[in-house]
Amino acid sequence: MTTTIYHNPRCSKSRQTLGLLQDRGIEPEIIEYLVTPPSADELKTILGLLGKGPRDLMRKKEAKEAGLDNPDLDDDALIAGMVANPIVIERPIVVNGGKAALGRPPESVLEIL
Repeated sequence: MTTTIYHNPRCSKSRQTLGLLQDRGIEPEIIEYLVTPPSADELKTILGLLGKGPRDLMRKKEAKEAGLDNPDLDDDALIAGMVANPIVIERPIVVNGGKAALGRPPESVLEIL
């Protein structure tokens, strides 16, 4: 079973979450989502696994800067905006065996391992 982390190496929570996985002998597939953003379909799948809507997975300040804080935007528009502006995506996200968790706090990903 492959474990994947959507990672930003400049983010301390992302680095802590990656370290937590590696401390448990898990070498995840690392996707630097700012370099290789998830597609709209991948993002929809991740949101489904998390049981969250697009607004739940957006960083507030970055979403505002990208113009994605407009309450009139529907989920498809928000997801398209997240793909175009991956900096707005909350991090890190760990996907493992049909489950996903947001590493805030990093220990929350232990529930899906």
